[in-house]
Amino acid sequence: MIGLIAATSAGRSAAAELAGALGGCTLYQEQTVAASVARAWAECEQLVCFLATGATVRLIAPLLADKHGDPGVVCVDEARHFAVSLVGGHDGGANRLAERVAEALDAQPVLTTATDAMGLPGLDTLGLHVEGELAAVSRALLDGAPVRLVSDAVHPLPALPPNLTPDAPSEAPVVVISDRIDEAAGPATVTLRPRSLIVGVGASRGAPTEEVLGLVEAALADAGLSRHSVSYLATVDAKADEPGLLAAAAALGVDLVAHPAEALAAVAVPNPSPAPQAAVGTPSVAEAAALLGGGELLVPKRKSAPEGRAAMATVAVVRKSPRGRLALVGLGPGARDLLTPRAREELRRASVIVGLDQYVDQIRDLLRPGTRIEATGLGAEEERARSAVRLAEQGHAVALIGSGDAGVYAMASPALAEAGPDIDVVGVPGVTAALAASSLLGAPLGHDHVSISLSDLHTPWEVIERRVRAAAEADLVVTFYNPRSRGRDWQLPKALSLLAEHRRPDTPVGVAHAISRADEWHTVTTLAELDVSTVDMTTVVVVGNTASRTVADRMVTPRGYRWQS
Repeated sequence: MIGLIAATSAGRSAAAELAGALGGCTLYQEQTVAASVARAWAECEQLVCFLATGATVRLIAPLLADKHGDPGVVCVDEARHFAVSLVGGHDGGANRLAERVAEALDAQPVLTTATDAMGLPGLDTLGLHVEGELAAVSRALLDGAPVRLVSDAVHPLPALPPNLTPDAPSEAPVVVISDRIDEAAGPATVTLRPRSLIVGVGASRGAPTEEVLGLVEAALADAGLSRHSVSYLATVDAKADEPGLLAAAAALGVDLVAHPAEALAAVAVPNPSPAPQAAVGTPSVAEAAALLGGGELLVPKRKSAPEGRAAMATVAVVRKSPRGRLALVGLGPGARDLLTPRAREELRRASVIVGLDQYVDQIRDLLRPGTRIEATGLGAEEERARSAVRLAEQGHAVALIGSGDAGVYAMASPALAEAGPDIDVVGVPGVTAALAASSLLGAPLGHDHVSISLSDLHTPWEVIERRVRAAAEADLVVTFYNPRSRGRDWQLPKALSLLAEHRRPDTPVGVAHAISRADEWHTVTTLAELDVSTVDMTTVVVVGNTASRTVADRMVTPRGYRWQS
């Protein structure tokens, strides 16, 4: 929950607006501002104070205890000019909150955390457990000094600073990314713990928590593995409510994941046993639960060894290979203000950008230092898709970019045709050319509509013509993509003639060229008067249906057909 603190009517008004935009906010109005801050501090994960920074510092100073546990605090001035991340920039999420607040209130976010100011990802913002000398290593990274990277695999992380390399000198500070606790360290070392370990656990009914937890921790320690790299505990569904397993998972800060016995019975394991087969319907619980879905068995089945009685718990540990990440990012029609916030986040989340060279140039300034760029020219869509998938399969965080929306005549379909189940795929919607054109022309898509590409490079013209005829007969508004190029100049006139068999000559037609770019223009004309020579590949043509009208030089298709009467 986000606590809101305001002392004046202007502050309360801004707080109410912010609460409406963000949700999950509570305005604290105790008898004094100090009492409001104290209560919010105890109850909330984050605070937004509509106060001067000096006043806020004095109010929260007695409450500060631990940077890892204190709430993140953002200050907003009365005029809503600035949203200042005051404390808890990383651990408390204040930097991200300042950006959200600034966006909601049309303010300027102010971030003074060194890594954020320099455009570098903070080592403590990567979602991995951090151990070691964070301040010293971060300072070396910020200073541009060589820092050595020791990693047990490729992980889908954002672009790391270019001075963080595996071949840095041995005396340089070190960043270790590993689930092992015996990796080589340097004079100053930060260790990041990926959640790469699955711990399978089996237990008799009533197994004590300390027996289960002790067995898990001993198995990890003996194998030289960090408990902070455990992703979750896995077991059979018959043990999903076992108190000892639930408590052990809670103590490790992870979930207990239960699988059906039949799924575990199908997993080949090195140490099956008739006892769990008789009890829960599978010859293995710990090993099978850990191995379900694949991985490397690091610790085979191991039993607890309590004094004076039989073992009540078993454990096995498996390492999963990192799953690469492929983000399919639509950049919109071109203007920076039509690039969505989510797309911006994904561009900075990626370590590799793959795309058409002219699209890469549009967003190059938004990328983190050290981002790898794979840009190619026109006509290499399938090669770009294969490259992006290949890089994701290697474990990287990849953003495959394109104009408009990635799923509309763009890169998502060839990429997903190549991608298997071993990578994570994230779709990031973008403003399409049809939508951007519609906003310029009026409201041509107010009723049922269809988009058709007139390019016959990938689709036979016979198929395109059949689709145009169907749209004409169905009285659908039609948006033509890829309408006309130097080598394809007859397809648009042909398509318009097919529509003309079912539409009046005065049917409105909208033409939008280079939408949101420097040479943008648009016009509303008619089916009879459209000059096709003005149309090229950067143009979208929208042909109305029998209900479409021109109103005040704008093209409008009503939501109902009452205008026809």
